[in-house]
Amino acid sequence: MLFQKRFWPGLAEGTITLAFRRWSRQQVLPGRPYRTNGGRIEVTSVTVVDPAGITDDDARAAGFPDAASLRADLPGDPANPTYRVQFHPATDPDPRSELASGGQLDAAEIDAITKRLDRLDRASSYGAWTRETLRLIEQHPERRAGDLADMAGRERAPFKLDVRKLKNLGLTLSFPIGYRISPRGRAYLDATADATGATSATGATRKRATTPTD
Repeated sequence: MLFQKRFWPGLAEGTITLAFRRWSRQQVLPGRPYRTNGGRIEVTSVTVVDPAGITDDDARAAGFPDAASLRADLPGDPANPTYRVQFHPATDPDPRSELASGGQLDAAEIDAITKRLDRLDRASSYGAWTRETLRLIEQHPERRAGDLADMAGRERAPFKLDVRKLKNLGLTLSFPIGYRISPRGRAYLDATADATGATSATGATRKRATTPTD
C-alpha cells in the first residue's frame, strides 16, 4: 500500500492502524502482509463505509487530527466506494530480508538469478540495466537515489522502481538514504565477476559503469 511520507513514522511505530481509500474495487485482502515505506503491515479487515460516518477516533488512528481533516484529504475518485482498511505491523520476517542475507550461492541459484536479470533487461524499454545498476550501487553505497539515477543517465522515479525489482530478488538493501549490495548480491557479483565486469570483494579489477565521484 502507498502512504504519504508524513505517515511513515506512524506506520513504523505502529500508531497508525487505519487507512481510508476510495477504490473502484478492493485492492487489499485481510490476512495478507503488504509493504509500505514505513514497514510491512498485515491487513486485518476491509470494509466499505460512508465517509460521513468516519469518527475522530478513526481519523487519529489513520494519522489525522480529526475526521474533517481526513475527509478533506481522502484520496481517490469521490464516485468510488470508500474502504476502511485496518492493519497492524507485520511481525513475521520479511522474505526479502531473509533472501538478501544469503551470502552463499550454488550454481543453480546463480543461474536462476542470471535468468531473472536477463528477463528484466529484455523487458525494459530503457535497455539492459540490471548489472549496471548493481555495479553502481556497489560503487556508491548509501548514495542518494537521485545521484545514482543521474550517474546512470536515467530519470529518478523509474530508476527507483528498477532498484526495487533488484531488492525483490534479494540483491540490494534499502537504507534511509540510498542502497547497498546485500550479501546475496555480493555473492552473485563475485561469482559472475568476469561476466558482469564489476569489482570483486577481493579487489580484482572490473570494468566500472561510471567514474566514481566520491
